[in-house]
Amino acid sequence: MFIMKEKSWGWLLSMDLHECDYSLLVNRKKIKEFCHNLCKEIGMVQYGKPIIKRFGKGKLKGYSFVQFIDASSINAHLDEFGLRAFIDVFSCKPFDFKKAVEFSKSFFKAKKVKYKNFSRY
Repeated sequence: MFIMKEKSWGWLLSMDLHECDYSLLVNRKKIKEFCHNLCKEIGMVQYGKPIIKRFGKGKLKGYSFVQFIDASSINAHLDEFGLRAFIDVFSCKPFDFKKAVEFSKSFFKAKKVKYKNFSRY
């Protein structure tokens, strides 16, 4: 587990997943499943159902979602044209960044992933 400083107010994980499986990026049911399972994986409690919307035009069309958790939220923007997923997890409760990254990479069948994590004070 990534060592988090307890004096931090919160932690942000920002992931860029590349070369994802197109069928997962455009499937609302799978996106809902991702939200639920990511929360379980990192020990977060969902606050309500995820808000999932598909909008945009041309190369900018795709799903975005927000899953509130009782420690903050998970936000994502899925680029179906470029086969990318941009996912942010912000929480006031410490969580295992590596578990979140590995789960997300595996779920969307990404071939590459870049991520950064930050402490918020």
